Amino acid sequence: MDRVRIKFCGLTRPEDIEEANNLSPAYIGFVFAPGSRRYVSPEKAACLKAFLSPSILAVGVFVDEDPEKAAALALNGTIDLIQLHGREDEAYIRRLRDLTDAPLIQAFQVRSKEDLARARRSTADYILLDAGKGEGRPFDWSLLENIDRPWFLAGGLTPENAALAAGSLHPYALDVSSGIETGTCKDRRKMAAFAAAVRSIT
Repeated sequence: MDRVRIKFCGLTRPEDIEEANNLSPAYIGFVFAPGSRRYVSPEKAACLKAFLSPSILAVGVFVDEDPEKAAALALNGTIDLIQLHGREDEAYIRRLRDLTDAPLIQAFQVRSKEDLARARRSTADYILLDAGKGEGRPFDWSLLENIDRPWFLAGGLTPENAALAAGSLHPYALDVSSGIETGTCKDRRKMAAFAAAVRSIT
């Protein structure tokens, strides 16, 4: 079985970065959507990235942002990948491709087989399948079949169900945010438990 990668998303504090460095996920995520409680400014993200292990890739999460602003953060090294979590279309993706060669992740809400078919047609480098837009709840995993491209699973993941998700669905990566929080902050023990659960079966 291929190793399932881990993405800790919504990191906002130096101690979050410190624990990520200890646990070595493949990815961490900075949320640049102003309406999110996990929002970080570009300046703060740059400061946090400076302390991130070079072996961990930083993903910038955007919701209908100007492509020039998203690309600028990739070009200046604040982020390594761009994640699109809004209504971005193929024209938007083409524009980003003109501006930067940073890999792209496009998120899709999955409620039906049609949603999954739409995700498969995306020209982004990766697709992310979620129940919503960061609400921390799972969707019907029985919809997932015959996904012949690298994909991230998000939505309702926790240390308790991470091993099941990794072992039964075989995604490219698991993307977790609220499932490793206590209150409004990332919880070191939950981060460690999540990583251990995924690595126990891969």
